[in-house]
Amino acid sequence: MTASGDLLIDAFGRIRELVHNVVDGTAPDDLAARLDDGANSVAWLVWHLTRIQDDHIAGLAGSDQLWTSQDWSERFGLPFPAGATGYGHSTRDVAALGGVSGELLAGYHDAVHDRTVEYVATLKDKDFERVVDDSWTPAVTLGVRIVSVISDDLQHAGQAAFILGVRGRQ
Repeated sequence: MTASGDLLIDAFGRIRELVHNVVDGTAPDDLAARLDDGANSVAWLVWHLTRIQDDHIAGLAGSDQLWTSQDWSERFGLPFPAGATGYGHSTRDVAALGGVSGELLAGYHDAVHDRTVEYVATLKDKDFERVVDDSWTPAVTLGVRIVSVISDDLQHAGQAAFILGVRGRQ
């Protein structure tokens, strides 16, 4: 493993820790909490950040997403196509995550986290330079894509923690 891999594994571990801080022991009603009718819920934010990580890391690794290959989509029972990650979701779609348990969210996130760490541990320095998306200018490398996932995940996990904090003060 490289020093870069160690740093990325640490970053993904911080995301996992924050996800658990948010969902462990949190009641489904609090996970369904939204600051207003047009806002995302805690559950949706955690589900979405995990779906993005699953989707993007599977794409980089050339593997199947755990969402479908380990039947997480069936366990969640959401009214979305199997490939949905949350992009373009409506407020009605966000509301569909109401009633989802913290245990289910944490279980899916842990599975994706473990797969992510397993993949990142295989990377060599030269791998980070590989172009994975040339539809952007400049083209997106594997390293940039991984950092993008980390950034997105941390933002959404922070948003979820903020919502719970606001609810705790109300």
